[in-house]
Amino acid sequence: MSESAGSTGSAALLAQGPRVGIRPFTYADGPEFTARARESRELHSPWLFPPATDEAYAAYAGALIEGRGKAGFLVCDRPADGAIAGFININNMVAGAFRCGALGYGAFAHAAGRGLMGEGLGLVVRYAFEALELHRLEINVQPGNTASIALARRCGFRLEGFSPDFLFIDGAWRDHQRWALTATDQVRDAPLRNPDWDSPWSGRR
Repeated sequence: MSESAGSTGSAALLAQGPRVGIRPFTYADGPEFTARARESRELHSPWLFPPATDEAYAAYAGALIEGRGKAGFLVCDRPADGAIAGFININNMVAGAFRCGALGYGAFAHAAGRGLMGEGLGLVVRYAFEALELHRLEINVQPGNTASIALARRCGFRLEGFSPDFLFIDGAWRDHQRWALTATDQVRDAPLRNPDWDSPWSGRR
């Protein structure tokens, strides 16, 4: 399943579909990522605030690359030059009987509306259930963020509930809808397991 990525970073693709591949963040992706973030401010506001400076990116990527309980993925345009189309992170991963993670994601302006993030999210979901051995994924999204809700619905997530004052975002506590999917819900055409993948519960993460 591996293939060299074509953008600034040197990480190999973890999985790929017809139009996109997913790969880990690298520190070398900073210039492209921050430029895309600055170009996409109007698209992201007021829901999302990805790092737009070198310093902010280094801290953000560092937490995903070196931290525990997190995994970050760049969604890259395969047929073109490997440009970064968006990003999907799994936060707050918990092992034991729970084996759950919380998804956060964003498309960049040049890729919005092309269906690339739907394909990328499908790849990350399968990777999370197969390689990371998670059982449950959650997406917590503000009710007014219709684009994010539509993406969750398209990828098979179900609405489970409403969480008032759930996250502190942009200076205030924001209400969120809670969407979820489990490995037993997910219908997969074929397993994505790769013998080179390590389980996060074996000490790697």
